[in-house]
Amino acid sequence: MAEAVGLDLVEVGANADPPVVKILDWGKLKYEREKQAREARKKTHTIEVKEVKYRPNIDKHDMERKTDRVKGFLKKGKKVKVTVFFRYRQLRRPELGTEILDFLTVAVEGRGVVESRTKLESRRMVMVIAPVPQDKREATKAKAQKEESKKKPETKKSAPKAEPAEPETPGAEPAGPAKSQKLA
Repeated sequence: MAEAVGLDLVEVGANADPPVVKILDWGKLKYEREKQAREARKKTHTIEVKEVKYRPNIDKHDMERKTDRVKGFLKKGKKVKVTVFFRYRQLRRPELGTEILDFLTVAVEGRGVVESRTKLESRRMVMVIAPVPQDKREATKAKAQKEESKKKPETKKSAPKAEPAEPETPGAEPAGPAKSQKLA
């Protein structure tokens, strides 16, 4: 019957009793499935994770440079994995790593949100920061500016005070332009 119409007999439900089959064009069905799979792949968005490594005894300038890198990655919309590596005696002072991660959390406030943060795990501490979407970032900036304006009340600007005029003495030259300047 399917051959007479020029279609295929396709088994749809093999586990059903009795098995379920349909008469349809197999090539067209296969093409539509591939097309749906391509569309699904187009819509998926992979988030790239960048890693920035710190050490507990990092210098202030190096810390600022690496923090700027983290901010740049977040601005581009990438997740950032921050790792603090410890070696030997540094393992006795895990609070140094905690200070670095706390500093970083404050530094990226408004640009990123801490997704996960681990305590000392073997010889490292890890924190994952996700970027804040652009619309939320703008709302955060507006809120911060509004709070800032509340903190600083506007002061009325008064006109600059004029210096008190000196009393004229008889025979003195009038105040005004110097002799070398000509009046127009």
